[in-house]
Amino acid sequence: LAGSALLIDYVLTVSVSMTAGVDAITSAFTGLAGYEVQIAIGFIVLVTLANLRGSKESGVLFAFPTYGFVAAIYLMIVTGLVRCVGGCPPAETAGMEVPVETVITFAVVLRAFAAGTTALTGVEAIADGVPAFRFPQSRNAGTTLAIMAALSTSMFMGISYLARGTGVVITEHEEHTKTVVAQIADAVFGGGFMFYVVQFMSAAILILAANTAYQDFPRLSSILAADRFMPRQFMNRGDRLVFSNGIVILAIAASALVWYFDSDLNRLIQLYLVGVFVSFTLSQTGMVVRSLTLRPPDWRKTVAISGFGGTITGIVLLVVIYTKFVRGAWIVLVMIPILMYLMRSIYRHYESLAQQLGRPDRKPVERRPGNQHVVILAARVDAAAARAVGYVRAIRAADVTAVTFDRANLSPWKRLGPDIPMQYLETDRSRTQTLKAFVRAKRRELRPDDFLTLVVPEILETRSFLEIILRPRLHRLKAAMLTEPGVQILDIPVLQEDIDPEMDDSQEPARNYVCVLVSSVHNATLQAIEYAETLQATDIRAVSFGLDPEATEKLGNDWLNARIPHPLEIEDSPYRDIGRSLTSYIKQFEADGFNRVVTVVLPEFVVEKRRHQILHGQTG
Repeated sequence: LAGSALLIDYVLTVSVSMTAGVDAITSAFTGLAGYEVQIAIGFIVLVTLANLRGSKESGVLFAFPTYGFVAAIYLMIVTGLVRCVGGCPPAETAGMEVPVETVITFAVVLRAFAAGTTALTGVEAIADGVPAFRFPQSRNAGTTLAIMAALSTSMFMGISYLARGTGVVITEHEEHTKTVVAQIADAVFGGGFMFYVVQFMSAAILILAANTAYQDFPRLSSILAADRFMPRQFMNRGDRLVFSNGIVILAIAASALVWYFDSDLNRLIQLYLVGVFVSFTLSQTGMVVRSLTLRPPDWRKTVAISGFGGTITGIVLLVVIYTKFVRGAWIVLVMIPILMYLMRSIYRHYESLAQQLGRPDRKPVERRPGNQHVVILAARVDAAAARAVGYVRAIRAADVTAVTFDRANLSPWKRLGPDIPMQYLETDRSRTQTLKAFVRAKRRELRPDDFLTLVVPEILETRSFLEIILRPRLHRLKAAMLTEPGVQILDIPVLQEDIDPEMDDSQEPARNYVCVLVSSVHNATLQAIEYAETLQATDIRAVSFGLDPEATEKLGNDWLNARIPHPLEIEDSPYRDIGRSLTSYIKQFEADGFNRVVTVVLPEFVVEKRRHQILHGQTG
């Protein structure tokens, strides 16, 4: 519940901050009115890119507007107080008549009280971000919180006094009205340069206020992902050591909100308060329960402070729900249980998967690997098909069969692989379904412990990813076969530029180095090791790229405890790019495709329901 509320709160923090910042800009440059949505989304993209660059760069970038805003506001307050000695200058809306909507009742007072508590939002960012502070983290975070409270309270009181003195009038029904700060600055400074300075700094700090969410949404997402309540991709750090996935998802969600609510601050703020005070109330209540359970030193003091805070924020929450429900708060109240349900569903999926992968039904020391059975899919009889014949002969499979969808391949195949029978698959439906039916029948003939490998030879015209676009049919077929139970896919790619007409491509390679990629020790890994043992390898190596020191240490211990009879190599991955690191690693074998080949085995578990695939990293 707390996680759901906070995640929604952070998304709303970005959308509300950006919308308020754009309002400050349009208050200074009224000609931009009507383009609020485009400007707000543009700023979201800008701040997103800054955060993807890394926390150090974004911290330096955001320091100047922060100090500039504080200085500009205090200068405005001091100037305003001086000018108010003989009577405050009037704001442009001073004296504007406002129609009476209702008499002042207790409910109206509560609503005003709840609206005023918006000033408290943002303080949770300090608590959530304690690990990001320098040592000693707790003391530095407390000092920061005290400074922030002093600054925000004094500025809030000063702006409130000047708003009353200058007679600012704001109604939620008026479009393109200048903000309160803009009207005060215009009245105090009489327009001019300082008016634009205040507006610029206000816009900058409001836009960059979203940075608290950019720091904490990805961090909270990674914590929830570590506890299996969110997709594991949120735990991944990019090459700048930031949680890139969380940053991008936050930007997309905030942009969608800005677009849906037409960058209207009055509508967005109704959603904002609910998530904030659900989080406040839960965190305070949680501290009370923790103190009563653990009884740490000074626990009575903690219970008193947190209990008082939880009571106040709980009251505010009830008032906000009561007064803002029909104005948009219902959306958050609906979204929170939906997010909670999704988190529970994700947790159950990961728990079920862990049980399936964790069953010790494969003991690599105590068992012999099953037999290897191979089916070669020959779309054409070419250099890639010849390379596949040589490879299959080298691994000494129990039996080998070739299949084709083109009768013209039958005759040249007899010259290429006379010892390997080829079967023509006649189809009146999709080739994928026909091939699936063939391998399923083949699979039923084998023992459960045997392996059935579909070998797919292909010639690549270039080294770029355009190959996927140039030959989508073949890649769709491989992807479809990946989900076929009990079937392994072995791709044999041959670059067009590497084909030598004078060499016999079907020769058996003398050395076959097998590298098994390992992320953890479970049944998928053990099955991959067993599969590698059927390939008659010159050398079998398990390789892991250490992205996380703690996870790497645990992997090494699990590997030793499993008594796997092959070495595990832990390799560095500069810039956290596994693909590039793997390519660099296999270059040491100096494979030429003829005498020396490298087989990379990627263990990949395929989930039963397609929608569950998004919960896994797609690294394979």
